[in-house]
Amino acid sequence: MGYIVSSDWLEGRIDDNNVRIVDCRFYLDNSERGYKEYKESHIPNAVYFDLEQDLSGKKEAHGGRHPLPDMETFTDKLSEAGIDNETIVIAYDDQGGMMAARFWWMLQYVGHEKVFVLDRPFTKWKNEGKPVEQEMKTPPKKTFQPHIEANQEAPLEEVKLALHDEDVAIIDARDEERFSGKKDEVDGKPGHIPGAKHYFWKNILDENGVWKKDEMLKDYFQDILDKKEIISYCGSGVTACVNVLALKEAGYDNARVYVGSWSDWVTYDDLPVEDGK
Repeated sequence: MGYIVSSDWLEGRIDDNNVRIVDCRFYLDNSERGYKEYKESHIPNAVYFDLEQDLSGKKEAHGGRHPLPDMETFTDKLSEAGIDNETIVIAYDDQGGMMAARFWWMLQYVGHEKVFVLDRPFTKWKNEGKPVEQEMKTPPKKTFQPHIEANQEAPLEEVKLALHDEDVAIIDARDEERFSGKKDEVDGKPGHIPGAKHYFWKNILDENGVWKKDEMLKDYFQDILDKKEIISYCGSGVTACVNVLALKEAGYDNARVYVGSWSDWVTYDDLPVEDGK
């Protein structure tokens, strides 16, 4: 079994006391909207994690727009949400899986393997007649003990070394306009890390916004699956996690996230930038 689960699989486990469902809905252009929508309607028993409040730390001069939070603070939040090291966790959002994938990757980072992502957006779940509720329940507190898996992350210095290593593939999850350098209204400086391959994160979804099956993901990533290592980045370490999760589903285990991503890279004037395809 992989890390992407169907709506039927999740529906059958909603009332399992060892399951915690996590709503990760968040809108980059309206930071309060996700929580507002959660309060209006969510999958039964779901708790809420906010990209900027819970899954990111304070923005500094370097480190990107969504650096990792303090890990003690994050694991305390997990404990308060009723998650311990044995809890089965399923995350979802309404943004194609980008926020849920960030949560998934962060649990991998703190050593929790029993974490999954719903294969479809909340809106599709609701439209299919699956159960939703408005009540916000407080689960019994548990104790999560982190075991940091530092190899899940690719620090800046290792990304720089990878520029000259043919056994490592660097992949960019942003859209074509930002990757090719046509424009970047988010981080100011257009272009990409030299040598990076373009794998737009939305290409892992089908026309209905549902995750593609494993074999289709293998076909999508086939040109880089022979690499010793893959480093995934995006604008700020969010959609990069989608590609890492998709690579896992395709059977590739040695992919890491450059958390600072492009929004960190461009804060260093001495780092090279490439444009074009």
